[in-house]
Amino acid sequence: MANPVTNLRVEDKLYQNRYLVDSGRPHIKVRPHEQPSANLVALTLVCPAKCYESNDKGQVEITADGCMECGTCRVLCEASGEIEWNYPRGGFGVLFKFG
Repeated sequence: MANPVTNLRVEDKLYQNRYLVDSGRPHIKVRPHEQPSANLVALTLVCPAKCYESNDKGQVEITADGCMECGTCRVLCEASGEIEWNYPRGGFGVLFKFG
């Protein structure tokens, strides 16, 4: 008999994760910009949690709720100073159910 946990799709496993929001204290901020860089625009496509979106002015914004803390945005944009990334405070952030 198959184990139901091992037969779950990746999307189903990710859905089991929970995120404890630290209201008013996001751990990632996008610095103000007139025109987003190519890397900021790329985040709207490659962030696995879909936290980044372009607004109606063409600027990139983040909603950090649901962030999986994978580090993709740090790799693409932290060195350039386009984002400010910190670890969430203790007890906040993503809570992985399946490790």
